[in-house]
Amino acid sequence: MQAVRAVTGIWRWRHNPLRRGTDLAEAWVALIALVLIVVAAPVAGVVAGSLSRDALYRSVDEQRSLRHEITATVVRKVAQPPLDSDPETSTARDAHSRVVATWTAPDGTAHRDRVVAALQSPHRGDTFPLWTDEQGRVVGRPLDRTTAATHAVLAGFGTAVAVAGLFEGTRRMVVWRMVRRRYARWDHAWDIAGPDWGRTGTGS
Repeated sequence: MQAVRAVTGIWRWRHNPLRRGTDLAEAWVALIALVLIVVAAPVAGVVAGSLSRDALYRSVDEQRSLRHEITATVVRKVAQPPLDSDPETSTARDAHSRVVATWTAPDGTAHRDRVVAALQSPHRGDTFPLWTDEQGRVVGRPLDRTTAATHAVLAGFGTAVAVAGLFEGTRRMVVWRMVRRRYARWDHAWDIAGPDWGRTGTGS
């Protein structure tokens, strides 16, 4: 719809004897902004998404090379913190338990510490998966490619929206300045013609 208004505006003011310079300029500004929004914003989004995807994929590969999934064994359960009134956090907590566990690191060293286990009712001797680094320090689960791709898409979409907003904001600012200059010229012209308004032919 904005494209139709911009093109119509340029065509309408092209040979109109009442056309002011700012009228045509505003129409051209609107058309240029529209072209940039339609063309440049998506291109910027694709480029940003592609760069983000490549960076995230490198991070995925790096994390998978440095993080290892091992099997830990429950020694005993640790008392849970007080109940949380938030249903979302309490549901997530119900699916996990704090335990004292032992495990063997990829480098062969033995470890024992308090960790969060993906067990609802842990008992001594139960096993559960745990992510550690080469030395056996507990780390987070590595990022997977599906999540990385999702983040890249969101980054690209956000960039496209931001660039489109920048172009539209610039257009509005340019038009606002044009309108202010037009009003200033009107005020100046009125200051000159106003005192003599209606006196022509009165003989005064």
